[in-house]
Amino acid sequence: MKLLASLTSPYARKIRVVLAEKNLPFELVVDSPWEANTRVPTLNPLGKVPVLVADDGETFFDSPVIVGYLETLGVAPALLPADPLARVRARQAEALADGITDAAVAALLESRRPDGERSAREIERQHHKIERGLVELGARVSSQRGFDGAALQIGDVAAGCALGYLDLRFPTLDWRASHPVLAAYAARLLARPSFVDTTPPAG
Repeated sequence: MKLLASLTSPYARKIRVVLAEKNLPFELVVDSPWEANTRVPTLNPLGKVPVLVADDGETFFDSPVIVGYLETLGVAPALLPADPLARVRARQAEALADGITDAAVAALLESRRPDGERSAREIERQHHKIERGLVELGARVSSQRGFDGAALQIGDVAAGCALGYLDLRFPTLDWRASHPVLAAYAARLLARPSFVDTTPPAG
């Protein structure tokens, strides 16, 4: 398998963590869709990473779809529960964490627009989404709604990548002070080798 990924993409990190947890061999192809010579649009018409190229040449995107494909390989540990309702809840936990990431990416991109084009109101709107998402994520972690607690699930992977992305792009946010449950949760998650080994480069 090949994985096209940017080293700072939280969505690509999610797949790299899943591959590491499952100990699945793959070739990492570092490619940013923002670069002029990117190959990403030839494999994903939406021009986004991650893109997984399976051994038979079939391509899969985006990250929830890639996770779904990797789960079909039957390689332990399973990151989605077997029970249908529990699986839906795990997927919703993943969607919540990905939504926090979506808002963080949108806020970052807006902040990088030129003077006169940048919207402080839009940045604030995205920050409100992040905060509401963190509150809900903390509640779900505490109640284990969509999370197992003992066994790693896809919601945990997505949450770790979302929280790690906030550390990378918004170091002054100090979300840990406002969300101590998530702070303790993140400390456990981000200490796992799969997260340590996929820590994004600064900058």
